[in-house]
Amino acid sequence: MKIKEKEFEEVIQDLKALAAQLGAEVRFEKGDFKGGYCLVKENKVIVINKMANLQRKVMILCMALKDLGIDQIYLTPRIREIIDEMSEAQ
Repeated sequence: MKIKEKEFEEVIQDLKALAAQLGAEVRFEKGDFKGGYCLVKENKVIVINKMANLQRKVMILCMALKDLGIDQIYLTPRIREIIDEMSEAQ
């Protein structure tokens, strides 16, 4: 699936909403790191490098959501396809 450049922001918002549904906080931070899912004092956190391009941000969110476990919840077919493709594209 090809995501158009202008659609990345909308996809990021959809993925952030999904993360919140799973009880994870999404944070965009500056630093020398790639990003991903972690636990901070028992809180689920997805940290994304603020300086990454939009495609990289979507990839990190997709991989983190896969780690959180999305198999048992309903996702629109488009979002599920994006998560599957982007998490494997690493």
